[in-house]
Amino acid sequence: LVVVGLVVPAVEREARDLVRRIDLNQTFLHGMLGFMLFAGSLHIKLDELRTRKWTVLVLSTVGVLISTAVVGLLAWALLGAAGIPARLIYCLLFGALISPTDPIAVLAILRQAGVPKDMEIKIAGESLFNDGVGVVVCLALLEIATGAVEPDAVHIAKLFLWETVGGAAMGFGLGWAVYRMLRSVDNYQVEVLLSLALVAGGYALVNALHMSGPIAMVVAGILIGNHGRAHAMSATTVGHVDTFWELIDEILNAVLFVLIGLEVLALAFTGKYLLVGLVAIPMVLFARLVSVAGPITLLRKRGQFDPYTIRVLTWGGISVALALSLPREVNGEPVGERDVLLAMTYVVVVFSILVQGLTIGPLTRRWLGRPPDDSTPK
Repeated sequence: LVVVGLVVPAVEREARDLVRRIDLNQTFLHGMLGFMLFAGSLHIKLDELRTRKWTVLVLSTVGVLISTAVVGLLAWALLGAAGIPARLIYCLLFGALISPTDPIAVLAILRQAGVPKDMEIKIAGESLFNDGVGVVVCLALLEIATGAVEPDAVHIAKLFLWETVGGAAMGFGLGWAVYRMLRSVDNYQVEVLLSLALVAGGYALVNALHMSGPIAMVVAGILIGNHGRAHAMSATTVGHVDTFWELIDEILNAVLFVLIGLEVLALAFTGKYLLVGLVAIPMVLFARLVSVAGPITLLRKRGQFDPYTIRVLTWGGISVALALSLPREVNGEPVGERDVLLAMTYVVVVFSILVQGLTIGPLTRRWLGRPPDDSTPK
C-alpha cells in the first residue's frame, strides 16, 4: 500500500482523505484493542502464568515505566539536537507507545528454535499485560498534557491504581458473570455470542468507569480461557470459540496494518524525520535492554533465570502499533509533535518486524547452542 501510494499520487490523496475522516485513536483504542487482547489471553495457561507471576508482573509494570522514561528522555534530547521542537510530555508519550511488545510475530519462531516453555510464558504474559499498562501510562500522560490532572506523584499513583486494579477487578467480575452464563447453556452459537458480548459490552463499561479496558479484557480472557474452557464448555464449543477468536485476531491484525499503511501515506515524511527514526532504533533497543535487565537482575534472588533470558526478551520484544492511539489534537489544538513521533514509531516498528522478527529464531538457536533448522520461516 505504501509503495503503491508513492508511485500513484491519487492513492496517496485518497489515503489522506480517508485518514482525516477516521478517528484512528478511537478506532484502535476503543474499537480493536479489547478484542485483540481478549483473543490473545484466551490461550494463556493460568497454572503456568501463576508460577511466573512475579516476573510477568514486574516486567509488564516496572519494565514499561522504565522504558517509557528512558525512551522519552532520549527522544527529547534527540529531537532537541535535531532542531525539532518537542515537549517532554509528548516524548514520554512516545516512550509509552513504543514500549509495549507483541509476541505473536515471534512466538512461533521461538517454539521452532526450541525455547523452553518457561520463556514462552514470560514473553506472552508480559506482552498481554504491558499492553494494558502502556495504555494506562498513555492516558495518564495525556491527562497531564490536557491539564485534567496535576503532574503530582500522588495524583498519578491514584490514577494508575484506579485504572489497573479497578480494571483487573472489573475484568474478573465480568468474566465470572459470563462464566456462570456459559455453564447454564450448551449451545456453541450462544456461547460464542456471550464471549463476544463480554468483550464489546464489558470493554465499553469499564472505559465508562475510567478504568483500564485492556487490562479488564486480559483478565476476563484468562478466566474464560481456563475455568470456562475446563468447566463451562463442551469440546465442540471450545473448538468453535477458539476458531472464532483466532479469526477475529487475524482479521483485526490485518486491518491494523492497513491502517498503519494509510497513516504512513498521510504523514509528512521528511528526510529529517527518517533520520531521527533511524537513530531511535538503537535508542529503543537500549531502553528495552535496561527495562529487562534491571528487573531480572533483582528477580534472580527469587528464582533461576537462564543466561540467555535477557537477550531473548530484549531482541524478541517486537514493538506494537499503539502509535495509532496518539491523538491529533489536545484541548482543540493540534499536537505539533505528532508527525515526527509517528514517523519515529513506524521506523522502529518496521525494524522490529523485518529485522528482529527475521533474526530472533537463528539468534535464539545460537544462544541455546542448537544447530540451525532449515524449517525456520524465511
